[in-house]
Amino acid sequence: MKTFAGRPEEASGARFGIVVSNFNPRVTESLLQGALATLKRHGVSDEQIRVYKVPGAFEVPLACQWAAGQVDAVIALSCIIRGGTPHFDFVANEVGNGCTRVALDTGKPVAFGVLTCDDLEQALARSEGTAVPAQSKLGAGDESGAPLHGNKGSEAASAALEMLSLRMQVF
Repeated sequence: MKTFAGRPEEASGARFGIVVSNFNPRVTESLLQGALATLKRHGVSDEQIRVYKVPGAFEVPLACQWAAGQVDAVIALSCIIRGGTPHFDFVANEVGNGCTRVALDTGKPVAFGVLTCDDLEQALARSEGTAVPAQSKLGAGDESGAPLHGNKGSEAASAALEMLSLRMQVF
């Protein structure tokens, strides 16, 4: 039996697009910084990264589609905070479905770093992670490139690296 598993360090030569919404900027800027830090710890240079800023979460999937035509993997970053109306549910579902569709239609990884939170406190807890990498299951929580603890942007970047590496093995 042959097993395929992504190894993030193998994808450092690739081009990455980061689509980030401007809405909830304190949260989304932290997500962006986490993603950038993780990519850079894996040897990805500024020249290999394109950042696409969009107004809000609803615009993320279309920008991901545009980015997928120019890069090897896309990282989607946004924050949707529940309010008192069903708007949250509609937006969250469409963004998730749209990002999935882009990945399936293009065959390129689209890492989902879109927060869906009940309140700002939850969003900040998931975006303003520490600069200390999280402990992996194997205890490799050092400068090995593990995601930043508590930063879902960093985790999305790690997922993009790993999925791109897996794609490179499969094709």
